[in-house]
Amino acid sequence: MEKITEKLLLEKGSPKANKLEQIKTLNLSKLALKHQDLPVRLLSCLQSLERWDLSGNRLQEFPKNLEMPALRCLDLSNNQMEDVTTLESLGSLEELKMEDNLYITVSDNYKLMVLLPNLRIYNGKDVTTTANHLRYVYSENLRTRIIAVWEKSFCLPDPITAEKMSVLETKFVSTARQQVKFGPSSVSDFTKWRVEIMAKEYLRSLTEPKEETENKKSTDTKDNCEVSTPTKRKQNILVMDTSIRLTPRKKLRTDFPDSSVEDSPRKSSLRLKPQTLTQTNTVRMSPRKTAQPPSTPTRGQMRTETPRRGVRQTKDDGAQIKQKEDVSKNDCKATELQRDADMQHIVKSCKTQQPVCLKPLHVLQCHSKQDSSEDFSTQLWACAFQPLPDSTGAGGGSRLVATCGGDSLCVIDCETGMVMKKYKVPGEEFFSLAWSTVLMSRGGGATAQHCSILAAGGKRGLVKLIHPRNNVAYGEFRASRKSLSVLRFNHHKGNFLFTGSYDNKIVMWDIGGVDIQYNFKVVQLLVLEISATPLHICLPPTSPSSHLLTACEDGLHCYNTQLGTNNTTKRSKEMEITFPIYKKEDKDHDYHTIDGLSFLTDDIVASKSYMHGSIYLWSWSRTKAQRPDKKNGAVCAVVLAELQWANTEIPYLALNTCPGQDYIVCGDDKGRLWTYHVANLQKNSFQAGKPILPTEVLEWPAPVRKGLGQVEGPSINSVAMDPELHFLVALSDKNMVIVWEREESS
Repeated sequence: MEKITEKLLLEKGSPKANKLEQIKTLNLSKLALKHQDLPVRLLSCLQSLERWDLSGNRLQEFPKNLEMPALRCLDLSNNQMEDVTTLESLGSLEELKMEDNLYITVSDNYKLMVLLPNLRIYNGKDVTTTANHLRYVYSENLRTRIIAVWEKSFCLPDPITAEKMSVLETKFVSTARQQVKFGPSSVSDFTKWRVEIMAKEYLRSLTEPKEETENKKSTDTKDNCEVSTPTKRKQNILVMDTSIRLTPRKKLRTDFPDSSVEDSPRKSSLRLKPQTLTQTNTVRMSPRKTAQPPSTPTRGQMRTETPRRGVRQTKDDGAQIKQKEDVSKNDCKATELQRDADMQHIVKSCKTQQPVCLKPLHVLQCHSKQDSSEDFSTQLWACAFQPLPDSTGAGGGSRLVATCGGDSLCVIDCETGMVMKKYKVPGEEFFSLAWSTVLMSRGGGATAQHCSILAAGGKRGLVKLIHPRNNVAYGEFRASRKSLSVLRFNHHKGNFLFTGSYDNKIVMWDIGGVDIQYNFKVVQLLVLEISATPLHICLPPTSPSSHLLTACEDGLHCYNTQLGTNNTTKRSKEMEITFPIYKKEDKDHDYHTIDGLSFLTDDIVASKSYMHGSIYLWSWSRTKAQRPDKKNGAVCAVVLAELQWANTEIPYLALNTCPGQDYIVCGDDKGRLWTYHVANLQKNSFQAGKPILPTEVLEWPAPVRKGLGQVEGPSINSVAMDPELHFLVALSDKNMVIVWEREESS
């Protein structure tokens, strides 16, 4: 204590204690101090102190109830801190360092973010996103569950006495701690701590005067969509606190109730029959009009100037699909039999016997302009789950999903709804992203490790390379002078990246690996000349290094990407794959824009044209085996089945597949998700020659914003599923990320 007193009294060169109020910076590092060595009465005089270094001491806790209204930065690194709750009195703290405190856990980190309302920088990293989610969204989820525990098993005593309330509080808090489950198990200590505090607050709110309760709520909590949020707090709200509350009714909740069937938003998500759907005449505004330079074509511009691809026309009687004009009737019958055999083989080989049951879990507005909860205009374009790296670079799945739209890219934990990472690039508009696994060399003869990276690109033509685990955007390179429309990694060679752009090119790059200082090298390997803007790129699972399929605004094209087969780095298409619906084209209907493409198995491909109203399943191997037409290089897809989809004229609603669970999912322009469980399709469906109905159509969950009613169903631009289909993520054109969770069958 003598050391502290001497240090304080000598500050500013004055021996007078009243000068303590003028001290703004104080360094008490490496003095071997324990918490009892900090003189609270003397320290409380430091009313102007802004920065305080207490690193390298032996503090186990911080002095309780020590108020320092001006303190903004505190360094407690390299101590022996155990109890972080003693820091609660430092309400103005914005930056805190707690590194090298052996006993500090993840739960303690979360406690600090809740206890310190202005904390922005923690251990040198910006934690605003995580902190706001914990303070508001996570807490609101817990509050909902706490209230459910109360309503189910408890009520106020009659008459209310202090003794009865004390017994009730003990029992209620204990029950809530046991029954309220939310978030990952790694932070269960934080959850129980938070539940205990909130359960006591809720019980007090039931007996306090209404006006006092409401005043307390306005100080201690924040409604995610409240317009009247206090200005000071509203400025600190970033990303996740703008999550829209999900509710099928007017009762405000941040999650869907599990117990009540009547309240379930899935109550109307039964299979929709085709005749209940009406075709919409809505013409979609160009989704990328504002994002493109004047010379760059946009996705909203239809291929009016593109010459019609030469395809041999035949009459279609609706009973069966002819592959070519000169196919005989016997050949057609053989084709039908072969098609049925192929599809039945798929059905029998499927692992999943029962369709999965999905329920909406979170709706997030994490790409908002200026982090505003009023932003319903930012369009979200691409999402993908992180693969877990292994020695092959393929990996399994995780609950982390990356999403992009506007000027930001987010990495979201689907279970908690928490935005783990967010990257913003002012002036950018991201259109596509892709995960991969590359080698990171560590030097010194150490074995290189696999690490997951993200590549993202959009309006500026630049590819950003990100290592999310270390929160590092380690590099960028220019892939085109025009905007990038699509990115895709080779899943067998994780350092090979394909970029598609609005200058009608697909370029193959070798991005290599990285070293411990994140040095990397990019080499251009191949340029594919495309006749229109590429919208999707697919690499056949069995031959990702030799063939590439690209869905474009003027059709579906196949390219040879085998390196070393010829000396030129520029190549033209090998063939165009056409579809039966092309025969029905006229001046008002152009079905050549393929805006959905994904492999369901090693051989089965799902694709769609937005004006068709159906999804084709076709065989890649049998289609490729055909001889292309000599005039136009076209081959007709060997269609195996046709799946009923929405009637719409809105383009760029991308489908996706989950091969491990035999699922196909595609959103529509009303916020619905059309799901197809291939293993559950009936045998006679393939013989009828009619589109097969979806397994289930999941209705738009109709989130509600306080005071503004339900948000109408937007267009679902993109969907993604993890390999085991624990989670499904859908992106909308109204700045909403919708996370669906798989319900475990009883």
